[in-house]
Amino acid sequence: MDKSNWTSTTVVFMLLGLSAHPKLEKTFFVLILLMYLVILLGNGVLILVTILDSRLHIPMYFFLGNLSFLDICYTTSSVPLILDSFLTPKKTILLSACFGQMFLSFAMGATECVLLSMMAFDRYMAICNPLRYPVVMSRAVYVSMAAGSWAAGITSSVVQTSQAMRLPFCGDNVINHFTCEILAVLKLACADISINVISMAVANMILLGIPVLFIFVSYVFIIATILRIPSAEGRKKAFSTCSAHLTVVVIFYGTILFMYGKPKSKDPLGADKQDLSDKLVSLFYGVVTPMLNPIIYSLRNKDVKAAVRNLVHQKHLTK
Repeated sequence: MDKSNWTSTTVVFMLLGLSAHPKLEKTFFVLILLMYLVILLGNGVLILVTILDSRLHIPMYFFLGNLSFLDICYTTSSVPLILDSFLTPKKTILLSACFGQMFLSFAMGATECVLLSMMAFDRYMAICNPLRYPVVMSRAVYVSMAAGSWAAGITSSVVQTSQAMRLPFCGDNVINHFTCEILAVLKLACADISINVISMAVANMILLGIPVLFIFVSYVFIIATILRIPSAEGRKKAFSTCSAHLTVVVIFYGTILFMYGKPKSKDPLGADKQDLSDKLVSLFYGVVTPMLNPIIYSLRNKDVKAAVRNLVHQKHLTK
């Protein structure tokens, strides 16, 4: 494209969202708002109980509190923008706000990838090396593991966002998405984005591929150890300590693989339907998954359920 058509002084992007499907907007506004409230309530309660209940002051629940905080930050970086796009006829966003939202979403998503692998290591040590667990998973170690997850996610987001910010953008600044999703924004660049693509591929390998492999190997050892337990009750008890984490991992990574692993349609009509399905899957990833996490941990973990009951009981006593 001719450089004379570049608009390096662009200050506004337009979010397409569900503009092509106006009948869906009000319905999705109500659904997303309700889900967001459940996310804030469910994850907020989990954070409270992991802080207030001394019985939950162990690595597993420290990581769970971090995961809940991540989910709140991740959804808060995007859901208000999504809700506004359902109500506002002109769905515009300032360039600075767009890149700010992009940074937060990418950082939270990348951090969660690494954090889930740290949680897998915690479960591996607890089940496969229970005698060494208190020594290996000391407070200094598990706090450092969580801090390292945050540092990796934030560093990767700084790199990817700063590279995207240096690109010039065309006059047609319509983002075919609900939010400033980095891949959707890169499509608007009027310059060679090969460096960005390579950088993202490397980041995905480090922050997505390696954690998935680490989790897989951890659970191979975990399952092998559980199967060697002689009693059925012992096997059930051991598996219950990691079943919630395994469920969250399957949903989280399964959605990512579905989003980015399916083939693209070559038919223009099919591509339109695919764009809609991609957006809806993105909504599932960004809203439904964080909503399910506290529900999964609450339903499948008796310690969390007991802590929530105690918290509610204390609230009633103080009234």
